[in-house]
Amino acid sequence: MISTEVIVYTVLVYLLAGSIKGAVGIGLPMAAIGISSQFTDPRMAISLVVFPVLFSNTWQVFREGKIIQTFKSCWLYALTMMIVLVAMTFVTARIDTNALLFVLGLVIFTFAVTGLWVSPPALPDRFDSIAQFLGGSLSGVLGGLTAIWAPPIVIYLMAKRVDKDAFVRITGVLLFLGSISLCIGFWQAGLLTGSSTLFSIGLVVPTLLGFSIGEILRRRLNSQRFRTLVLLFFLVMGLNLIRRSII
Repeated sequence: MISTEVIVYTVLVYLLAGSIKGAVGIGLPMAAIGISSQFTDPRMAISLVVFPVLFSNTWQVFREGKIIQTFKSCWLYALTMMIVLVAMTFVTARIDTNALLFVLGLVIFTFAVTGLWVSPPALPDRFDSIAQFLGGSLSGVLGGLTAIWAPPIVIYLMAKRVDKDAFVRITGVLLFLGSISLCIGFWQAGLLTGSSTLFSIGLVVPTLLGFSIGEILRRRLNSQRFRTLVLLFFLVMGLNLIRRSII
């Protein structure tokens, strides 16, 4: 049974996480899981993100359009990611809690560092298939363990030097397909119980409300400065999760 206090805190967390995604286009699972893991079990935090991530990514991908065309450009990445992600959810159900906290913290910390200071080298077209397979595999491992599979996607697309519109479309398609795999994998692994499933579905409301608020903020704020502040926040949050896993 989920306590009233946890419900209130979690609703506020998803309102904030949705706002971050609406403002900068990334960060929903990292903010939601990272903050929720500070006051609840990491497996609970991960299971609750399933439906908010699915609904928000569905919304994003269908608003952007050109779905089939976009999928053709990243089908190998998507297929590899989906298969590996489902398989890795069974590991999540059995992994030690401190180990899970450490992986969560490391993923969030690495994503923040990459976004703030790392620019990957350009990827030649002849290596694209290999990069899609490796990137999809890594996204699947991270997604199955932590429900966060965007960092390898971002690095891959940065290396491909795609334009802004293509970046948003490909990210949307891969996040959407990963969300479907996450739902299937978590259900098969027994991580979605009756109460957590209902709560996760309920969290779609504050997530989409926050997303709408974030879109308004994006038009009024310096998006680059706000993105930097969010990444610095993720950096500190990731380090704190690593600290908790060790101490």
